[in-house]
Amino acid sequence: MSTGLDPLLPEAEIDPDSRPAIDWEVDPWDNADRTGSVERLRRQTRVFKWGVYALLCVSIVMVMIAGAVGWWYVQKLNPEGEPGEVQSFTVADDETFETLADRLEDDGLISDAHVFEQYVDRNGGLEITPGYYEIRPNDHMGNVLGRLRTPPGQTYSKVTFPEGFVLTQMGRRLETEIDRMSADDFAAAAADPSVTSTLMPPEGVSSLEGLLFPDTYEVSNAESEAQVINRMIGLMERVTGQEDIVTKSAALGRTPYEILTIASMIEKEAKVPEDRAKISRVIHNRLFVTANNPDDPFPLQIDAAVLYGRNQLGIDPSTPFSEVRQIPSDWNTYLIPALPKTPIASPGRASIEAALNPAPNPAPGDPICADLPQPDQCFYFFYVLADEDGTHAFAATPEQHQANVDRAAAAGLLG
Repeated sequence: MSTGLDPLLPEAEIDPDSRPAIDWEVDPWDNADRTGSVERLRRQTRVFKWGVYALLCVSIVMVMIAGAVGWWYVQKLNPEGEPGEVQSFTVADDETFETLADRLEDDGLISDAHVFEQYVDRNGGLEITPGYYEIRPNDHMGNVLGRLRTPPGQTYSKVTFPEGFVLTQMGRRLETEIDRMSADDFAAAAADPSVTSTLMPPEGVSSLEGLLFPDTYEVSNAESEAQVINRMIGLMERVTGQEDIVTKSAALGRTPYEILTIASMIEKEAKVPEDRAKISRVIHNRLFVTANNPDDPFPLQIDAAVLYGRNQLGIDPSTPFSEVRQIPSDWNTYLIPALPKTPIASPGRASIEAALNPAPNPAPGDPICADLPQPDQCFYFFYVLADEDGTHAFAATPEQHQANVDRAAAAGLLG
């Protein structure tokens, strides 16, 4: 007889109480609490992943914003394209850093005042020095800062004033070479009665014509037109002092100012160096004759002086010279038996030397003295152009001079 359950009996007929106890093996995953715990971890992981994704997106956006801001900042620091032509910029005595930055932006020299302020602050700051600066628009802000850090007194422009220039030409030259300066301001400074020279006569003359030494000057951005003029006056005083103008002019019976007037005419008349001293002798000889024969003066008849007077009077330059020399003026040396009122140009050292050291008169054996009744009484009184190089032919008598003039005219030298 079997003691087990009959496998053939239907399940409904089996007495539950009669079923044997089955020792089921425990599955840890059957625990409902553990199953619930797993579900919560999955939700936390999903939230964590979304958080990381969000942070990544925010980071990307921030990087893009930072990149855009950085690109904008770089564009402000260093604008696209080449820098423009140099422009003058004046820093006033009462300038602040904020007003300086604003004016730089207003003048188009920098693209953004606020960015410039930040840039300067991050790069050591700026000590503001009043004066004139030269800045290129559209340049890197570092270059702009570098120029502003260079004191105006250390920034120079070379300007050359040739021998024979008059005041108006000097003013125009300064305006051409240095943008911040003007011919009008130069003229105004030259007319200022407070600007004087030790070479000026004590009275009767206020013009600085002929008292500014022609040379090449290094003009700093800290200088004004008046300061340039004072430097030029100072150099003329120094050069004439080196030439001992006071002593030598007295020996010739002239004042230093008269010597400069003679030197200015030599400067305008002489075309080659070897003629300077001879032209000086002609001028001194005529002045000597006039001084000793006031009733029969010997006018200088210097064409360059007459033309200077024409310009001073504002006469049309196209007026024929034959008419101009009939018009009275303080410089018409055909009508006045004396030196012109002022120098007619700025003489260089060579012309000043010639005025102080006129050539000796020709020796008795000189060809121009040969036909004179008294060859030992032979003086240079005349000169005229002799060739295209500018050399002059000198004469002792009116007849010799007329022969030289005829030759010059035939050669087409007299216009």
